[in-house]
Amino acid sequence: MTDYEVTPPPDRLADRVQLRTAFSTERGEVTRFMIQLEYWLEGDWREVVRYDHDRDAAGGHDITEEGLHRDVYRDGEKIRSEDVSPPIPANEGFDAAEEDLRENVEGFIKRFEKWHGVKDRSDL
Repeated sequence: MTDYEVTPPPDRLADRVQLRTAFSTERGEVTRFMIQLEYWLEGDWREVVRYDHDRDAAGGHDITEEGLHRDVYRDGEKIRSEDVSPPIPANEGFDAAEEDLRENVEGFIKRFEKWHGVKDRSDL
């Protein structure tokens, strides 16, 4: 997803962990968003989990019809999608995605580090 109206700088959560957020609005309503947890590994930011919504994209994911989900990444590839909520308004889904991620960030990072052979860290 590209060309968002608002793309704030990533929010650093720990030494090698950041949260990237981007979204567009129309008349105060979120029309699309992407919230992605990233991990610095081997000289690049890698996706850990991603939440997204785009009501207008061909083949895009519309959480108002399909519900909110999180995409899980391993070795640079999406390996599965996990349901987070039933259909939900986009503005609420944006907040729900951030809340779900922040509540589960430690587990997501530990799983990512285990999959990628990263030694245990204590800065989360």
